[in-house]
Amino acid sequence: MGPDEGLDLFLDGRLKLIQPKGGYRFSIDAVLLSRFATIRPEDVVIDLGTGCGVIPLMLLLTKPVGHVFGLEVQEGLINLAARNVRINGFQKRMDVIRGDFRHPPFVPGSVDLVVCNPPYRKIKSGRINPHPQKAIARHEIMGSLEDLLRTAVALLTKKGRFATVYPASRLAEMLVRLRRLNLEPKRVRIHYPDLESNAKLALVEATLGGRPGLEILPPLLGQG
Repeated sequence: MGPDEGLDLFLDGRLKLIQPKGGYRFSIDAVLLSRFATIRPEDVVIDLGTGCGVIPLMLLLTKPVGHVFGLEVQEGLINLAARNVRINGFQKRMDVIRGDFRHPPFVPGSVDLVVCNPPYRKIKSGRINPHPQKAIARHEIMGSLEDLLRTAVALLTKKGRFATVYPASRLAEMLVRLRRLNLEPKRVRIHYPDLESNAKLALVEATLGGRPGLEILPPLLGQG
């Protein structure tokens, strides 16, 4: 590890993650999404904007994933995710790929599940963080929600699934855009910080070409 990095342990020590001390670090959003996503035995999964690789690694440790690809555009995070794959012993079941999610280097219709913890803010909303990793993680600098969903549609097999976590305040926008692109929302779960606060996050799973029918799951409170 470099002098500006630290090693953190999760899942009772089963997951080891190298993370920057001052750069972008994953949050509870990634944990909630990894728990929420539906995985069927031997599924092929792509995580768009994988960062340090936390979501794919959690899926590999807790669910019957076949193979996972982590797509990342930032060189520093590509190196970080690749090292996290190695220290957790998943070299044969996970690959970290360099690429822009707007132009993914994958064969169309090749994956069963696309997961993504995308930037939450539009490019002209709020202050852009001066730290590049944090800025790209929080604002739609490298692509919009529409770009992301179009990529998911292109990559998914027939009846493939897309799972994401998004601000509850933008849930209506997410659902409308999903349906426009033939991604039928099938499962939603809302996260509340506590019983006195408004909803913070929405976990959404959609099926490409799925039939209408939305399941609203019980709420998540606190840290999920």
